[in-house]
Amino acid sequence: MCNRCDERAIDRRSLLALAGFGAAAASLGLDVRSVVAAEGKKSALTPDQALAALKEGNARYVSSPQACVMDLAKRRADVATSQAPWAIIVGCSDSRAAPELLFGGVGPGELFVARNAGNMVDTATMGTVEYGAEHLGSPLIVVLGHERCGAVVAACDVATKNTKLPGSIGPMVKPIVPAAMAMKGKPGDFVDNTVRESAKRTAARLAASPILSHLVKGEKLKIVAARYDLDDGKVEYLA
Repeated sequence: MCNRCDERAIDRRSLLALAGFGAAAASLGLDVRSVVAAEGKKSALTPDQALAALKEGNARYVSSPQACVMDLAKRRADVATSQAPWAIIVGCSDSRAAPELLFGGVGPGELFVARNAGNMVDTATMGTVEYGAEHLGSPLIVVLGHERCGAVVAACDVATKNTKLPGSIGPMVKPIVPAAMAMKGKPGDFVDNTVRESAKRTAARLAASPILSHLVKGEKLKIVAARYDLDDGKVEYLA
C-alpha cells in the first residue's frame, strides 16, 4: 500500500482497483462523500453496508495492495472540522495489523480505531467505543484479533506454565487468560484458538454495554469479532 498519491504511479491495475471500489460502493447504495465524512453528518451506512465496505476493502488490500486509493491532502481538509466514521475497530497494537491499511487504504475520517495489545476492552476503550457508536453514529464495531498475537501467546503461557510477566504486562494480559484456559486441550493450534475465542469474548462484552446493546436492539449497530491473517492479509469474520 503506497503512502504517497502520485498520479503518474497509478498503473492500469491500480485504476481497476479504484474502479472496483467505486462499483462496489455504488452497488451498496453508498455516496462516497458520506463515506469520507465530508460534511460532518453521521454516516448513512447501515451496519450491513459498513461490514460489506470493510470486506470489500480487505479484498482490495489482498488482491492489489499497491493500489493508491487515498488523496490524503483532500481527505484531511474534508474532515478537519468534523468526523463521521462508519466503522469502529478495536484492534491490537501489533505494528503489522494497522486497520486503515488492511481494510483497503481507508483515509482520515472513516474508521474510529482503538488499539491496545491483545485488542481488549478496558474502561477507557469501552468509553471510546461507546462514544464512537452513540455520539458519532458509527453503525459497526469490529473486534479484530490477529494471527500470532504476542499478548495472546503470553496469556497462553500464563495459562499453561503459570508464567510471571514483568511490570504492567501481567495485568494487561490477565483478561485474555480465561479465553486461553477455555481453549486448553482443544483440537487445533492453541494460540490461534485463543485469538479467536478472546475476540469473541470481547465482542460479547461490548454487546453487554447498556449503550451499545440499546443500539444493537434498534438495529442501528452491529458488533462482530474477526481475525486478521498476517500471512495472506485476509480478515475472517467469526461466528
